[in-house]
Amino acid sequence: MPVYEYACAECGAFDHFAPLSAFRAPAPCPDCGVDAPRIIGSAPAVSALSQAIHRAHALNEKSAEAPRSTRSGHGMNCGCCGTKARSGKTRHTPDGGKTFQGARPWMISH
Repeated sequence: MPVYEYACAECGAFDHFAPLSAFRAPAPCPDCGVDAPRIIGSAPAVSALSQAIHRAHALNEKSAEAPRSTRSGHGMNCGCCGTKARSGKTRHTPDGGKTFQGARPWMISH
């Protein structure tokens, strides 16, 4: 159930739990009992969210500012890591033929 803000003319502002279907209805003031109109002071807070959803929202807000890199400082195609010659799976035989490391012997290569 969301928490809405109301303003009593005598006592001031207060918060009240109300169902979504009654968002326009006035709420009784906890001090004097007079019906007070709802005010829009901030967005309604939903108290029924689970702890996992709260953590997911917090993590999402954190990553929006500074996304975490998995390569410890190196971005994609940084140049310092991608220029090395990598050894492929192709192996050359003494007679000039090619084989592929880990490949099945019955496979035909192109």
